Amino acid sequence: MRRLMFLATFGLGGAAILISLGIWQVQRLAWKEELIADIEKRILAAPIKLPAELNPERDAYLPVEVTGVLGAGYLRVLVSQKQVGAGYRIIRPMLRDEGTILIDMGFVPVAKADALKFEEGPPLTLVGNLQWPQETDKFTPVPDVDENIWFARDVERMADALDTQPILVVRRDAPQSGGPVTPLPVDTAAIPNDHLQYAITWFSLSAIWLAMTAVFLRRKPGANKS
Repeated sequence: MRRLMFLATFGLGGAAILISLGIWQVQRLAWKEELIADIEKRILAAPIKLPAELNPERDAYLPVEVTGVLGAGYLRVLVSQKQVGAGYRIIRPMLRDEGTILIDMGFVPVAKADALKFEEGPPLTLVGNLQWPQETDKFTPVPDVDENIWFARDVERMADALDTQPILVVRRDAPQSGGPVTPLPVDTAAIPNDHLQYAITWFSLSAIWLAMTAVFLRRKPGANKS
């Protein structure tokens, strides 16, 4: 009897932990879906003039309209696109009366990147979104300055490299001077949302745990002895 009580307590306790983890992931799923919906609403809002003062939390993904002149310098950020392969995000400076900022112009395949040449162009107006999320960590490779290859949009370092303010706007329209560069607007595709799979995994493990507990409880003591 003591053995049965121990197995029942151990089995039900383990199942309860696994079920609670599954419920937690369901709650996380609801939170993540609400977060993504809020971000998508922000992304698609009507653009406003770039504020003089910005706040990373309040203004994340803020749609803005900026007017200025695109400079001749540019940086290349190595990325990969589905069905296209490797390429670069092209980061250019925009000279404005209010101060020079960074513009993520979009994507160009590797095969076309070496032929790119930019000159200071006429004034134009771009619509895009502020890009705040940090893309670098301790595992991010150091930029290859000689080859002009970056491995993340490190806004602070890019601003130093192009002598701009540490503000990055990701364009979402296609100005006449866009050339071979295809816009890659800000979206929520890169935000991980695997909580449903995690919940299913925990609930499945709890069912297996309960089934194994039932098997052990039904086994008679000494059944394996010869």
